[in-house]
Amino acid sequence: MPKGGRKGGHKGRARQYTSPEEIDAQLQAEKQKAREEEEQGEEDGDGAAGDPKKEKKSLDSDESEDEDDDYQQKRKGVEGLIDIENPNRVAQTTKKVTQLDLDGPKELSRREREEIEKQKAKERYMKMHLAGKTEQAKADLARLAIIRKQREEAAKKKEEERKAKDDATLSGKRMQSLSLNK
Repeated sequence: MPKGGRKGGHKGRARQYTSPEEIDAQLQAEKQKAREEEEQGEEDGDGAAGDPKKEKKSLDSDESEDEDDDYQQKRKGVEGLIDIENPNRVAQTTKKVTQLDLDGPKELSRREREEIEKQKAKERYMKMHLAGKTEQAKADLARLAIIRKQREEAAKKKEEERKAKDDATLSGKRMQSLSLNK
C-alpha cells in the first residue's frame, strides 16, 4: 500500500500552467502599473527623486520594453534580494552582425584538421597516380601495355585467318569455275 494511503499524497495534484497569452497580459498590466506610478510621481513633483532606472525607461520608450524584459529575467524571486555571483556562469552575449569577425583565423578541432589533412593527402595521391608516379599507377600501366599487346596480336591473328579464309574461298571458287569451264 502506498505511503499516503488510498487517497494519495500532495504530489499527485493536478498542475496548473499559465498560458503564454496570460503571461503577456500580466506583463502588460505590470508595465501599465509602472507607467501610472511614474506619472503620479511626476505630478507630485518628485520626479527627480524617483528611481533612475524608471526615469531612463520613460525617456527611451523604444528600448524600455527590451530592458524591462531583461530586468525581470535577471531578478526573479529571491534573486532580487540576494546578490550571488557564480564565476562558472557564462552570460550569453548576443553579437551584432557588424561585430562578427569573419576574416579572423578559424580554430579547427582535431577531427576537422585530420579530415582536411586526409582529403589533401588523397588529392595529392590522385594527382601522382594520374601522372603515373605511384607504384599502383606503374603496375596499372604495365598491365595495360600487356593487354594492348595481346589485343594487337589477337587482331593480327584474326586478320590473317580472315585473309586465309578469303583466299581459300577465292581459290575454291576458281576451282569450281575452272571445273565448270572444262
